[in-house]
Parts: sequence; structure tokens; C-alpha cells
Amino acid sequence: MRCVIARFPFDLFKSEVEQVMKGVKPEPITGESVIIGRRHYPVKQVGEVITRQDRRDFSAGEVIRALTGLGFTIRQAPVPVAPEPAPAPWPTSVV
Repeated sequence: MRCVIARFPFDLFKSEVEQVMKGVKPEPITGESVIIGRRHYPVKQVGEVITRQDRRDFSAGEVIRALTGLGFTIRQAPVPVAPEPAPAPWPTSVV
């Protein structure tokens, strides 16, 4: 599939992306992720490996569009859970 990432055209194939990412250890996921094989990779990490460009040169959206077109599953960024408020150190009562 022909796609444009960071203003450069690439001809990407699903089998080639899987092959390139086979020996790459996934980084911790902080944003969107893609499932390749049985591993979850950050989208920006995959973009950097397949394009050989610095991850600051392209957006996650460009890589997501390309990987979705190839048939990969994208997972959205995990929603942070707010901690419960700490209990008051003294009882509150109205007199």
C-alpha cells in the first residue's frame, strides 16, 4: 500500500512490517498502540522503525492511517484513572 508519512511516500506491506518488527522489543506504551503479532507497540516506535525517520518528523495520526490501511489493529491511549480523594484527617461535623 502506498502511503505518505512526513511528506515522504512509502510502499508498505503488512508482511514486511511484521517482519521488520519481529526482533524489536516494545517500549512502554503511553499513547496509541498497534498490535503486531502478539505484541503491542507504541505507534511512534513502529513509525520510526518502518520509515527510518526520527519520530519527531511525523505524527501518530499519519502512522495510524497507514497501519489501519494495512489491516493492523490500533488501540487508543489508556485513559488515566483519577485517584480517590484521601479521607479527612479529622471527623467533620456541623455544630
